Amino acid sequence: MIDGTGAPAFAGDTAVSGDLITAVVPGGSRELRAGRVIDGTGLYLAPGFVDIHTHSDLTALRVPAADSRILQGITTELCGNCGMSAFPIRGDRKDDFRYYLSEYVDKNDPLPYSDLNGFLSLLEEETHSTNMAFLTGHGNLRLSVMGFRRGKPEREEMSAMKRLLEETLQDGSFGMSSGLIYPPGSYARSEELEELCTVLLPYGGIYTTHMRNEGLQLTDSVREVIRLAERTGVKVEISHLKEIRQECWHTAVREAVELIADARDRGLDIAFDQYPYTASASGLETNIPEHAFEGGKEQLRRRLLDPRERAALRDEANESHAGRWDKIFVSRAEGAPNKDFVGHSIAEIAAMTGKDPADACFDIVLSSDFQANEVNFGMCEEDIEYILSQDFGMTGSDGEAEPLDFPGVPHPRIYGTFPRIISRYVRKRGVISLEQAVRKMTGAPAERIGLADRGKIAEGMHADLVLFDYDKIEDTPDYFNPGQPCEGIRAVFVNGVLSASDGVHTGARAGRIIRRR
Repeated sequence: MIDGTGAPAFAGDTAVSGDLITAVVPGGSRELRAGRVIDGTGLYLAPGFVDIHTHSDLTALRVPAADSRILQGITTELCGNCGMSAFPIRGDRKDDFRYYLSEYVDKNDPLPYSDLNGFLSLLEEETHSTNMAFLTGHGNLRLSVMGFRRGKPEREEMSAMKRLLEETLQDGSFGMSSGLIYPPGSYARSEELEELCTVLLPYGGIYTTHMRNEGLQLTDSVREVIRLAERTGVKVEISHLKEIRQECWHTAVREAVELIADARDRGLDIAFDQYPYTASASGLETNIPEHAFEGGKEQLRRRLLDPRERAALRDEANESHAGRWDKIFVSRAEGAPNKDFVGHSIAEIAAMTGKDPADACFDIVLSSDFQANEVNFGMCEEDIEYILSQDFGMTGSDGEAEPLDFPGVPHPRIYGTFPRIISRYVRKRGVISLEQAVRKMTGAPAERIGLADRGKIAEGMHADLVLFDYDKIEDTPDYFNPGQPCEGIRAVFVNGVLSASDGVHTGARAGRIIRRR
């Protein structure tokens, strides 16, 4: 057993009654009696994996079985990251929200709710396979109050965003997330974020952030986060720490980690999460210059169709993407004209169509009606291993609940993040120990979120458990065939209910909605 604290693994027995762990007996005991005994000889038992960075709130009503989560051992998720959440959604702006959340939400999604309570009522009625906790998206707050307008909010608008945020916290949100590369969140200045974060303090809420830049200005972005923590005193989680520009490999993440470590030494409550892949994923429209999004979807469409404005956007995109179009692959694109482009890079598609690379990208965005995603190869293995070796980092997939037959070739992090840590970086490369890896995937994120009764194997904890074969665990999902169950996961229990067995979902939906207390 690996209990999730980082302590050495030990042999023993675990007893479960109902949804709780009732006994943990090191060395084993013949005195334990049970209606059902599971022989784990030669296997490891760990707490169910706690994914601190997911977007499953945006897919939960569509995929309640959460195959991509359960089959890799995830039992608890913190949803609503990167400034995008399922709530609040202002009723008269639902078209704007479908566009803003288009990486996860279909353009015909009815979005039949407006606030956190309305959303959770639907989710509780449907039931879900994982335990789910929620963050409030800053982008949702800004879009609800200001739409896609750039600039500083007026005093009344700032007050309205603060009221909306507080309402969600009162209803059980665990904090606020930001996505500072995604309009309208990217239009916010530091002062706006700091003022909103003051609302979190009385509730003990956490602020998670997809920083303003993960490329050439990575360290500047980390400094902005540290200033926010200094000025507000809020607990901060940096989302998916990485460096996506080759020019900065091997140096920038080390500088970033040093800045974070120094801030922690000064008493600031800052940590980070990461996913163990050299490619990121996002909506394909993120390759369009940010200023083109002002005013929303139809204004962006107009600019892309206007010859003069498109020429300027093309030149700007090509300049910022010099040497990078061959690393950006289309993973999903709605519409018949795009079916042959999925799985190909923008550079390949440009050659196939005889178009300029930026034009090829823009055309897919338009013809898919903004329903296109990318996988972007921008990181290096050395940086991943360095980040993983830090004690104050955790594992977060940046994935979501999806079926195994999800169309296209989505990022394998959706299906294989947690087994990949164990198979690739513990067993094969020895970057960290198994006990350290499990702590990063269970006890540490649960404590960070504020889940006192999950993330550890101990008496009185909820019986979220993963039984796996250390020698055989493997992240079989890859970039070519991502929709696969991981190997070596023998059993997954959620609240004491067997939810997956040897790579097969049992059909159980034993997950709980977790509200901040």
